[in-house]
Amino acid sequence: MTPAPPSAHVIDAPPDRYGGGVIALHWLALVLIAGAYATIELREFYPRDSPERALLRLWHYGFGLAALAATLVRMLARASRRAPAIVPPPPVWQEELARFGHIVLYALMLGLPILGWLALGAEGRPVALAGVMLPMLTGPDQAWVKPLEKTHEIAGQAGYALIGLHAAAALWHHYVMRDNTLALMWPFARAPRRDAD
Repeated sequence: MTPAPPSAHVIDAPPDRYGGGVIALHWLALVLIAGAYATIELREFYPRDSPERALLRLWHYGFGLAALAATLVRMLARASRRAPAIVPPPPVWQEELARFGHIVLYALMLGLPILGWLALGAEGRPVALAGVMLPMLTGPDQAWVKPLEKTHEIAGQAGYALIGLHAAAALWHHYVMRDNTLALMWPFARAPRRDAD
């Protein structure tokens, strides 16, 4: 009987860690989201109708829309390959909780910029990303401006808690559970070596 090639039994095995593209998109999204939060918070230091406040609003829009684009690309990249396994495997309830948490985070990363985009459309403001005009998601309608802005604001406040919980969970896995969850997405972690057969 001809022996199987050494790698035949690992063809369907999950990879050791996320691919470089997925890792880069994860951290890029974090930087863009941080930029969106920072610019909207910093605008409070400037008076209304000041050029600085207007500029920070424009940067806020840009960061938010760029984060939306990065999230969409990241979702496509994640769907194209299997997720790496957590070692040692966590209990099933933790896996289910993590899955739910990721769904909520993705809903936030998609929903926040879309709500902002809708609010701008309701105000009749043009929407641009890197100088490229984007289509309006809705026509001008002042009745929708305040509800959309308020929903965007509430979701944004919830985002602080969700992002904080996500970071805390990663650190808990690393320092308490001592598994490889953080290393799977950490750009400077070395991939584990496979033992030769």
